[in-house]
Amino acid sequence: MSFRFSAVGLLVGIAMAGRLLAADAPAAGHRLLIADESKHRIAIVDPAGKIEWEYKIGSLHDLHYLAGGTILFQTSMQKLVEVDPKAGKVVWEYDAAKSNGNEGKKVEVHAFQRLENGNTMIAESGIARIIEVDKEGKLVHQIKLKVDHPATHRDTRLVRALANGHYIACHEGDGVVREYDREGTVVWEYPVPLFDQKPAGGHGPEAFGNQAFGVLRLKNGNTLIATGNGHSVIEVTPDKKIVWEIHQKDLPGITLAWVTTLQLMPNGNIVFGNCHAGPENPQVIEVTREKKVVWTFKDQTNFGNSTTNSQVLDVEGAPQR
Repeated sequence: MSFRFSAVGLLVGIAMAGRLLAADAPAAGHRLLIADESKHRIAIVDPAGKIEWEYKIGSLHDLHYLAGGTILFQTSMQKLVEVDPKAGKVVWEYDAAKSNGNEGKKVEVHAFQRLENGNTMIAESGIARIIEVDKEGKLVHQIKLKVDHPATHRDTRLVRALANGHYIACHEGDGVVREYDREGTVVWEYPVPLFDQKPAGGHGPEAFGNQAFGVLRLKNGNTLIATGNGHSVIEVTPDKKIVWEIHQKDLPGITLAWVTTLQLMPNGNIVFGNCHAGPENPQVIEVTREKKVVWTFKDQTNFGNSTTNSQVLDVEGAPQR
C-alpha cells in the first residue's frame, strides 16, 4: 500500500511540476509580418522562422495586414501599395508625390491606415497634414498638423485613428504626441520626457532623445508610447502621469535601441519593435505587464539592423495597432 501511495504521489508531483514548467516556459513563436529597410524586404514569417511570402521594398515606416488577407505597405516614402499575397498582385496603389496637390512638393509618408469605411488615412510629412482618400485616391477629408520644427523626414512617425474619430500622431521632430479632432484642433498632447538625460546623436543604443515612433490608445483611456530613440515604452494617463514603463536595460540580456511599433495582445501582453539595436539583440519583443519577456524574434540573416515595423498575425480578431 505504501508503495502504491508513493507511486501515485510521484505521478501527481510530476504532473504538477510539468504544469509549473509549462507556465514558466516562453510563449510559442508567432506568425509575423515584418519589414527591414537594410535588407529591402517585407515578409510574412511563420512561427518557426520560415519566410512564407516576401516583397521587395525601399524605405518603410508602416505596414498593415488587412482583414481580407491583403497587405498595405509602402515601397518608398511616397508610394503605397496594397498587395494580395496569394494572387501575387497589387490591388491598390497611391503615390503621395503625384496626388491631391502635392506635385512638385517635398513630401514623405511615414504612417497610413485603412479605415473602417474603406477609405485610407495617409499622414503627409513636409505637407504637414493628415488626409483621407477613397478607393480612387480622391481626397475626402484633411486636417492640418501642428508642427513646431518642420522637416519633411521628421514631421511624423506613426499616426492612428481613434475610436472617437480623432487621430493621434507621433511627431518625431517635436518629441511630442498629439491628438487631433476632425477639424485639426489639438485636444491632447504629451511632450515625451528625456528622463533627465542629455540628447545624444546616432541611431543605436548609444543615441538618446524623445523622437516618438509608435502610439496606441488603450481602452482604459491611457496612451502607450514607443519613444523611439528614448529606448523605452511608457504608458501615460490623460493627465500625463507615467503609470508603466520599460527602459533600455530593464529586460535581462536585452538592450533597447530605437523602439518602434506597438501591439497589444489579447492576453494583455505588449509586443514592440527594437530597431537599430545591433546583431546581439532581438528585433521584436513580447513582454507581460510584469515586464517578463515571453517571446522574441531575432533574424539577422533575412532581416538586419533596420527592422522598423512588424505585426503579429496569429491573434484572435483584428490586432490593436
